[in-house]
Amino acid sequence: MDIFLNVLGVVFLWLAVEYCLRHQTTESLDDASMVPFADDPEVARRVELATGKTVKAVAPEEAKAGWINLEM
Repeated sequence: MDIFLNVLGVVFLWLAVEYCLRHQTTESLDDASMVPFADDPEVARRVELATGKTVKAVAPEEAKAGWINLEM
């Protein structure tokens, strides 16, 4: 009985992941894998050189006059 429940759990997990990813394309999954590098242009450049994939990097926020950026 224990093995049956383990197999049932694995099948349920596989079906749940397939259901969640059913509308994703290869391109959208590639873009999602590059998101962690998008906020640091230098790291994004290194990842682009290493993988050959384009990272849509955003420029870091500039400090506004009269505002203080705190490092946390």
